[in-house]
Amino acid sequence: MKERIAIIDGLRTPVAKAGGNFKNIQAEKLGAHIVKELALRVGIPFEDYDEVIIGNVSQPGHAANVARVIALEAGFPDTTIAYTVHRNCASGMESITSAASKILSGEGELFLCGGVESMSNIPLMYGEKMTELFGALFKAKSISERLYTLSHFRLKYLKPIVGLMQGLRDPVSGLMMGSTAEILAQDFGIGRQEQDEYALDSHKKAEAAIKAGIFKEEIAPVVYDLKAGKVMEDDDGVRFGQNMKALGKLRPFFDRKNGTVTAGNSSQISDAAGAVVLMSESKAKKMGLEPMGYLSHYAYAGLEPKRMGMGPAYATAKLFSQTKLGMKDIDLIEMNEAFAVQAIANIKAFESKAYAKTHLNRSTALGGIDTTILNVNGGAVAIGHPVGMTGTRLVIHILKELRRRGKNRGLATLCIGGGQGASLILEVE
Repeated sequence: MKERIAIIDGLRTPVAKAGGNFKNIQAEKLGAHIVKELALRVGIPFEDYDEVIIGNVSQPGHAANVARVIALEAGFPDTTIAYTVHRNCASGMESITSAASKILSGEGELFLCGGVESMSNIPLMYGEKMTELFGALFKAKSISERLYTLSHFRLKYLKPIVGLMQGLRDPVSGLMMGSTAEILAQDFGIGRQEQDEYALDSHKKAEAAIKAGIFKEEIAPVVYDLKAGKVMEDDDGVRFGQNMKALGKLRPFFDRKNGTVTAGNSSQISDAAGAVVLMSESKAKKMGLEPMGYLSHYAYAGLEPKRMGMGPAYATAKLFSQTKLGMKDIDLIEMNEAFAVQAIANIKAFESKAYAKTHLNRSTALGGIDTTILNVNGGAVAIGHPVGMTGTRLVIHILKELRRRGKNRGLATLCIGGGQGASLILEVE
């Protein structure tokens, strides 16, 4: 990158458990709320923005190109162009890096980027037989034809396809995301207790952060029930007082007989939105703005889908190769916790010379991860993983935390369903 990308400010909604407080708020409404709030706080006229880019995975059928709908509902003029990006779990990061590429290539100067996901509103779908029957009904030209078509209906046709479960299954390997996590548990010899201990630590750190008000700086409250005057101000997936006994009672979810991955040591499905404002570092200086931080480098990498959880190791190896940076240069790390075992596996891979040689085309290990600087305020196991928005949350939080700690450089990284990884270097002054 010929110059850093300034991240002027960032804001997110609380992360709500799917089926909970935000269940009646569609993705475009949640996204428009946070986009409008951020734009108003930054104070740059809406008409000055070149483009709005939003990451989203389960794109709503009623709001095609949800980024455009969000932009218009947030109050941007009709002349503001917008588009939606989709790189599974990295969609929020993809919106940022897409804008960065446009800024550096001269395709625009000022962008509002973000991510949104309403996992509560991922629809149920009819199967093939019921779809065919509906099609035949639409084509029927007489009552007798309609009655004949209906006579072929069977109750079993009403069995729905669960969109959420379909989205969590990799179409190439045929595995659920949790089953890919079980593979990592076997590869690295990571048992149930180690995973539960990691999950407990994530909850404890997130609980402490909420009690200390650490997330307040990055969260814009959401009114989720106007009539009752109900407002959500904090992430609600964090289990206060979580303990090993409670975690130990949960049965393995993806491999009932021999598995180790449970609902308790996996990331939670959630609803949330987040956004950031981007411009070049030189433009920020020209405007006299003090950015929240900067994006200095980024990399995406591919790997086998059935081991998709190792994406952070692959992407970080590529990033370090491009930049000549190393773990010694990193002050803080935010690694998305798709599963506790996935985070643990990456910790092991980063410090392994053998893994680096075999999988990362490196003669040396990436470098050991100091766990005291990793996900210091908890991760997705506790907070939740609204897939299209998580990448945005990681960027906002690591920059806020770097500033709180008086540190300079952070690594935000995540695995991506389908076999990819993303890693970003973020800096503050």
